[in-house]
Order: sequence, then C-alpha cells, then structure tokens
Amino acid sequence: MKRNLLLFITIVLTLSAFVNASITVKLDRSITVDSLGACQGISYQKGRIFLYGDREVGMIREFKMVNDSLVYQHKEVKLTQNGQDVINHPTGIAYNGNSPTFIGNSIRLNTEGTKWRAVIYCVDWNGLLNSGSLDGNLINTIEDDACIQGARPEYVKYNNKWYVATADYGDHGNEVRLYDPEKLKSASKTSEKGVLYKKFTCTPWVQNLHWIADKGQLVLIQNKIEGRQWRFTYIDLKKSIETGKQVVISQADEINRPDELEGFSFTGSPNQGIAVTSSRKNNVNFIRAQQ
Repeated sequence: MKRNLLLFITIVLTLSAFVNASITVKLDRSITVDSLGACQGISYQKGRIFLYGDREVGMIREFKMVNDSLVYQHKEVKLTQNGQDVINHPTGIAYNGNSPTFIGNSIRLNTEGTKWRAVIYCVDWNGLLNSGSLDGNLINTIEDDACIQGARPEYVKYNNKWYVATADYGDHGNEVRLYDPEKLKSASKTSEKGVLYKKFTCTPWVQNLHWIADKGQLVLIQNKIEGRQWRFTYIDLKKSIETGKQVVISQADEINRPDELEGFSFTGSPNQGIAVTSSRKNNVNFIRAQQ
C-alpha cells in the first residue's frame, strides 16, 4: 500500500511539473545585417542559414555561424524571373530536404491592409541557389485562396507524414492550415480538392511558423499587436489538429521590443536560435530559450 501511495505521488508530481512547465525566451544580443531590405524570415537548413527579405526585389542571402558570429557566405538569390520581381515579399520557406520546396508571398492590395493576395511558389531549391534567380527554377505558382490573410509555409510532421503548414496574420478568423505537399505542388489554387488536409484556429498576428520536430511542437512567431512587439507561442500540433483550435503549451513574450518580429528558427541547438525583425538596425537577434 505504501509503495503504491509513493508511486501515485510520484506520478502526480511528474504530471504537475509537466502541466506547469513554462518556456522562457531571452534576448542575448542583437546585430545589424544589411542588404536584406526589411528582413521577413529565417530558414535553418543543416548548418546553413538563409535570411530573406524585400529589398528592391525579394531576395535570399546565405549565412553561417562561425563561433558566435554570423558570417555572410557571399551567396545571394534574387526572387526574379526574366529580371522581373516575382516573389516581392517572401513570407516563408518550407524546406525539409526531401519534399518539394515552397516559398510564400503575401501581397498587400490596399494601403489599409484589408485586402491581400497570398501566393505559394513551388521551386527547385538547389537550382535556385545555384543560378541565383527563379529563371528555370519556378515549378508552379499556386494561389493560396484557402487562406484568410497571407501565406507563410513551413514543413511540419503529423502522423509520420510531412505537411506544409501556413497561417494567417489578421485580427480575426485566424487559422493554421496543413496542405498536402504532393497535391500542393501541382495545384493552381489551395482550395482545390485534396490540397487542404486539416486546419485549426489560432490567435492573431502570426508572422511566421517554426517546427520543432523532436518535440512535435509548432511555434507561432507573433506580434502582440498589429505590426509591433514580440511573442512566441508554443503549441501542441497533434492536440491542436484533433481539437480544431490551438492547444498552447507555453507563451513567451518576455522580450520587450517594440519593433516587428518577423521570423525565428533554432539553429542546431534545442535552446539557441535567431529571431529577425523588419527593422533597419538590430534586425538579427540571438535568442536563448529555456524550458
């Protein structure tokens, strides 16, 4: 009896610790990286770091961490075709090394920001990096008409299958949607039958998504208010899909910055990452997360 009681207490304490566990995100230091325009996001790919922004045209630049310094690798991609700006406002890169690669584009159609056109492009990622432009590397252009406001693609895994997740930015009706990448690759629009797999509601002002594969967690990179302030919302993807609404594990908004958080990625470590903003100064920020 006593042994069973001790076992019960141990289980209760373990569960309580899990339920009450919180994640804190702290800013270690900030640097200014030029030639990005307004930086819109970061993609970390096995030691390679890609920052993307909307300079005079949409563009991607490659960097590498050398000790504690971010070093430009003198590789730039202009998201143009025949010299014309195509992906003018890149808002997400969905890359996992095996499935098709997608880049999002969220286009403001009016000054009030009430009308948007969202487009997802399927690209030849290796060809894009080699040639430095979309010429010959744009596989398909997909109208993201299933969205509410904007496209920000990121690969996630659910039930051992990869999906392209994306989310809305606005202040009402926000969703995270999961698209089938094989169907998406050949679709003309995301509302076509079979493209949308699952969706669930989420809170406003999601600028980007980041998938933590080993934990099954999706991070919503958000603003606290429209276009301003930082928030990281960790959600349980499986439970969110099953319930139809975001299931929050923890929300971290300790960093008191007034500028517009645009993107975030861990950089090969479970607690070290980089957050980027659209600011002209201090736009690349080294972050430490603790759980």
